[in-house]
Amino acid sequence: MKKYLLEVCVDSVESAQAAIKGGADRLELCGNLVIGGTTPEQALFEKVRELTDIRIRVLIRPRYGDFLYTQDEFDIIARSVELYRRLGADGVVTGCLLPDGSLDAERMKRLREQAGSMDMTLHRAFDMCRDPHSALEKAKDLGIQTILTSGQKNSCLEGRELIEELVRESGGKVDIMAGGGVDAGVIRQMISTTDVTSYHMSGKITLDSGMIYRNPEVSMGAPAAAGGIGEYEIFRTSREKVRAAKETLEKAGKEI
Repeated sequence: MKKYLLEVCVDSVESAQAAIKGGADRLELCGNLVIGGTTPEQALFEKVRELTDIRIRVLIRPRYGDFLYTQDEFDIIARSVELYRRLGADGVVTGCLLPDGSLDAERMKRLREQAGSMDMTLHRAFDMCRDPHSALEKAKDLGIQTILTSGQKNSCLEGRELIEELVRESGGKVDIMAGGGVDAGVIRQMISTTDVTSYHMSGKITLDSGMIYRNPEVSMGAPAAAGGIGEYEIFRTSREKVRAAKETLEKAGKEI
């Protein structure tokens, strides 16, 4: 029986609970998933930790955008890794690049040391790097446990050829976790064409706010009509989407 893992990325207590009920094996806890995720608030981590003993890896990303950080930004990243180590997170999810597109091995080494006994995931900064094969070798040397990747494409299905290469090259030393557009259907296709055993999904759906009164004259960000996100759209993880993905992995595991 083959062992598969399903990690669900969440940015609220409600989404964490839905992911757990859906059968997630592990959570990646973030803030602001609507912009790709940032470091979550300490209070959010503490609340989720109170509710469950599921493994939690925490995203450490100080801002939206690229992965080339100033010294001040990197200091914040390092402090956040230390904070979540003290708070009892099971792992951290982070990544730093150099201007030439290579992995910033020096800074990643410092973060790996800062993490101590926690696991570390190299997040999709990996997908923005110049040479994924070189980055994989550096990750091995640094003792990074997991690389989250879409195969340097917008979805893991598009990038599955590279992902399969990375699985082979990892030699079991780094877990290559497929992310980007993952759902039950994508998992079925990935299982049939790759040896990937770990999958990362958000399972997001959009809910309408419970607000009855809505002031049409005020927008707190870019208005929906201008391509932004409205104040009255709530993003949540779908228990049903997570459950469908988990059942697909369980079925695949029994068939092998």
